[in-house]
Amino acid sequence: MNTFFDSFLSALSLITSLDPALWVVVTRSLAVSATACLLAYGLGVALGAWLAVARFAGRGAVLVGLNTLLALPSVVVGLVVYLLLSRTGPLGFLGWLFSFKAMVVAQVILVVPVVTALTRQVVEDVERQHGEQWASLGAGPWVRSLLLAWDERLALLTIGVTAFGRAISEVGAVMIVGGNIDGFTRVMTTAIALETSKGDLPLALGLGLVLLAVVLLLNALVAGLRRWGEQRQGTRALAPQGGVA
Repeated sequence: MNTFFDSFLSALSLITSLDPALWVVVTRSLAVSATACLLAYGLGVALGAWLAVARFAGRGAVLVGLNTLLALPSVVVGLVVYLLLSRTGPLGFLGWLFSFKAMVVAQVILVVPVVTALTRQVVEDVERQHGEQWASLGAGPWVRSLLLAWDERLALLTIGVTAFGRAISEVGAVMIVGGNIDGFTRVMTTAIALETSKGDLPLALGLGLVLLAVVLLLNALVAGLRRWGEQRQGTRALAPQGGVA
């Protein structure tokens, strides 16, 4: 018990004193996940919105494959990216292995299916309600997908926040392709695993507390966005309709 409380107090001290060893890892982790999410979000929203309105042979199989990718283990993604970026791999000439870029690539692959699947579901639900109206005006699949995505921009923003939480809490892929190199590719999740194995419990616990705080903040942001959206819809519904009697 004393070890736990001593480690907890030491961890709080590291956080409040802005310990460089801790906050360098935190800022790098945030940078990797933010970069990956921005790239994955743009690609995932475009693909998801298009899948929601497009009709083509094999669409059902594509959706099954997309839903399967939601449960793709991060270590498998790390292994595939490692093989692609290794010296003997097809992309080895890039020299990205054990670098910031390699970790971003791995997280993009993990996050894109999440953003795509959730975006498709959101846009498809709206498509059932308003899609025929846009189609009757001559809007093609791409135009309809963009219009519907814009109409549901608040829900899509919530998806982006959810995707960031998925990225920043991931450990397997970035451990494999980043190498967990101190001062270069060490992020919060990989540092927690390493410091725990080394017995440096205060640093591991401090990083864990920061990671929990980030996840808590993300969940609070998602809840706030949803509540704001519900209140906004309620205000629109109660607003008086203009017009001539």
